[in-house]
Amino acid sequence: MTTLTLDDAKKAVAENPELVWFKTVYQGDTMPQLTLRAVLMGAILGGFMSLSNLYVGLKTGWGLGVAITACILSFAIHKTLMAAFPRIFKTEMTLLENNCMQSTASSAGYSTGGTMTSAIAAYLIVTGHHIPWPILAWWTFFLACLGVFMAIPMKRQMINVEQLRFPSGVAAAETLKSLHSEGAGAVAKARSLGIAGVFGGLIAWFRDGGKPFAIPGMLQFPGSILGVPLVKWTLSFEMSSIMIAAGAIMGWKIAWSMLLGGVVNYAVLAPWMASLGAIDLSKIGYRAIVSWSTWTGASILVSSGLLQFAFNWKTIARALGGMTKILKRTDPHHHNDPMEAIEVPASWFLGGTLISGLGCIAVLYFAFGTSIWMGIVSIIMSFFLSIVACRATGESDITPIGAMGKITQLAFGALAPSNITTNLMTASVTAGAAGASADLLTDLKSGYLLGANPRKQFIAQFLGVFAGVLIVVPAFYVIVPNASVLGTAQWPAPSAQVWAAVAKLLANGIHSLHPTAQMGLAVGILVGMILPLLERAFPKKAHWVPSATGVGLAMVIPFFNSLSMFIGAAIALYLEKKKPEIAEKYVVPVSSGVIAGESMVGVVVALLNASGII
Repeated sequence: MTTLTLDDAKKAVAENPELVWFKTVYQGDTMPQLTLRAVLMGAILGGFMSLSNLYVGLKTGWGLGVAITACILSFAIHKTLMAAFPRIFKTEMTLLENNCMQSTASSAGYSTGGTMTSAIAAYLIVTGHHIPWPILAWWTFFLACLGVFMAIPMKRQMINVEQLRFPSGVAAAETLKSLHSEGAGAVAKARSLGIAGVFGGLIAWFRDGGKPFAIPGMLQFPGSILGVPLVKWTLSFEMSSIMIAAGAIMGWKIAWSMLLGGVVNYAVLAPWMASLGAIDLSKIGYRAIVSWSTWTGASILVSSGLLQFAFNWKTIARALGGMTKILKRTDPHHHNDPMEAIEVPASWFLGGTLISGLGCIAVLYFAFGTSIWMGIVSIIMSFFLSIVACRATGESDITPIGAMGKITQLAFGALAPSNITTNLMTASVTAGAAGASADLLTDLKSGYLLGANPRKQFIAQFLGVFAGVLIVVPAFYVIVPNASVLGTAQWPAPSAQVWAAVAKLLANGIHSLHPTAQMGLAVGILVGMILPLLERAFPKKAHWVPSATGVGLAMVIPFFNSLSMFIGAAIALYLEKKKPEIAEKYVVPVSSGVIAGESMVGVVVALLNASGII
């Protein structure tokens, strides 16, 4: 069995990366991949994790990783079933079956639930009543499908050609390889992954479960700014290993850029804005700061992402070139490009985007009173902002869904300044599509490293949408019976609170935004364009130029997240310089184990808390 390491992937870029991959790595036609048992296992696990992500999202505004957790659970469950029922479960699931399984699970567990804890919960806060369940079910389904289909033309550029890292995708692939490999080297990697998983799990258990003893969730630094403790500015260290592990996989440049952006935002700009009255000093905290800094950070991400995408116009044209041949009934196996036989056809992109886009527009029009032309604008914006979100995920492993939604909220604050419902629901299109697109590309990164058939993996992802909708929509009504429970100690719903606040703010038009936030928006656009241009103008000094993605992301996440990722990247860099053999062998599997362990135990603790057991 041949799989692709990160070093191999980098070397392949020097030649024809797609042809090299097809000839040396691809094995999608030599072993089972898209099977009924893989899809069913993924649907069950994804449904289980959609509930935990709904819980955690309403508590913290964040979602837990799904793919790695699903890989380990699926492998362990199937092994157990084989031992317990050998006549029924006769053979092990193949590497590529488990890869397809994690695509289904990820789609069911993550892509369908993100909008619930943000725009949908915000709608409940603003209006005071629930969306009728049939409408919410169709809305969730069309949004997830829109994001899945929109990712199709991005895959070949960002994964095949540019080789973006997609750290969670790399971690999932490494997890699967360790589980399925044999030999001394594989055993050592698998053992290191397991030990790291136990370590991450123990941290989550003691921190969140508090049994038999508790460790603090945050280590506070001494000192204050403007008389306010540093922890209120998010200048602290979070007792979590996930972000450290993600930073180790992420890479050095993006990590130090995030630390730089975090220091500038939370230690310099935020105090400055508080002294000017743009941020309420009496309510200082992450939510208060990010309500201002989101505008600058999002504009950096958008302008840099679109500019970098434009730099690769030849690749874009090649990825989208198949659209002109949609009406021609040709056999892809007769094309000179062998990738066309296994990549998702451009016709699927056009047809799927058209149907799911029309579905979103119809729900916007009939259920929320949004005009058809505004619905069309929201779909077009979603495509371009999904590009930005996917690139950010590929470089840093963070999908800035909230930031992308804010851009749409800002746009419709100008187009429909008095319509809060339109503001929220059009932004929901962007956030939902961006999240689903980034999730699909992360899964396809795993498949790329493992030599999977991307078309079959895409189908598995699409099937997962159905499982997620069937479970997460009714669960939302059970967990959140009415608007009064949101914003309470039980369900703080921080993400929804921010969405609702922005919608109310923009109800009077963009000019109601604080002048400093308007200035930050303009400056962010310039910064997002200048940094990529400097990298291209001075390629030999590019490693000294901060990553626009890193700086932008640092302004929409807490400082302690940026700090943790910097620490992880610094550890990985040290090992690469001083102990290259150890780094090559252990950095990715250990990081993968930490992410898997803490996320799995986080799911268990969330469910135990929800049931009142702990």
